[in-house]
Amino acid sequence: MSEFTHLHLHTEYSLLDGACDVKKLVDRVAALGQKSVAMTDHGNIYGAVHFFNAAKAKGIKPILGCELYVCKAEDHRAESPNDQYNHLLVLAENEEGYRNLIRITSEASLHGFYRKPRVSKRYLAENAKGLIGFSGCLSGELCEELMAGHYDKARAAAEQYQDIFGRGNFYLEIQDQGLEQERKIQNDLFRLEKELDIPMVLTNDSHYLCGEDHHAHDVMLCVQTGAKVHDADRFRFDSDQFYVKSAEEMARLFPDSPGLLQRTMEIAERCQLKLHPVDNPFPEFAVPQGHTIDSYFEQVCR
Repeated sequence: MSEFTHLHLHTEYSLLDGACDVKKLVDRVAALGQKSVAMTDHGNIYGAVHFFNAAKAKGIKPILGCELYVCKAEDHRAESPNDQYNHLLVLAENEEGYRNLIRITSEASLHGFYRKPRVSKRYLAENAKGLIGFSGCLSGELCEELMAGHYDKARAAAEQYQDIFGRGNFYLEIQDQGLEQERKIQNDLFRLEKELDIPMVLTNDSHYLCGEDHHAHDVMLCVQTGAKVHDADRFRFDSDQFYVKSAEEMARLFPDSPGLLQRTMEIAERCQLKLHPVDNPFPEFAVPQGHTIDSYFEQVCR
């Protein structure tokens, strides 16, 4: 029996894009017999506590990550005439990685927001410790270069990200949701894996729970983009395969490369982040002598 962990998955916290209700997600993962699952929402980790609590209650190991927006400009804070960016998947391996993920996503939203919460490669490199990186979906820089026929540029991007995360902390990511563009670049991905000795891992870009949820998710995309279902040129997912699949379904995609699935389990084992409740989450305020925090608060208000 094949084993597999979903490492690329969008929950309801990928607003108007992910349709995986967190509670229903862990129920589905448990029903599939999977032991762990990652949450990698677009540009945010808002659902971390909700996700961790739900997974733990179901006996599922939670893995926290994010699909970052990495801007093509050198400085994400600089004014830019466009919003060019690529996707990049990261997972928190430990508490240091979680702290850095908080730092990166906060910086992206507070100071790098231009239509999307973006960060630069330079900022990512300064805060990459404890994070495991993946080359991402078709919107990732590496896949984008391969689709354009720029193999050497894709190779350079892979080498750069390996330098950012460190050898052993960066993986090539391969997907097959039935899209022609995915299959067009698969041979090049295997070539990169062999030439650069960067291991490759199989993911499914999961945005909804089951195959029959495809239509409901499509309607939600229409809400996001202000379009109608029957509009010819609207944004849509050109496949109905973006759901939380079983290990057996994933194993059928690349039957001659079982290591692609096995590495998902190895990565899941590496990720050992634990979130502990904070006894007192509120900041400590110094108050004048003779006052308690409550009496001084009342005085200031009055």
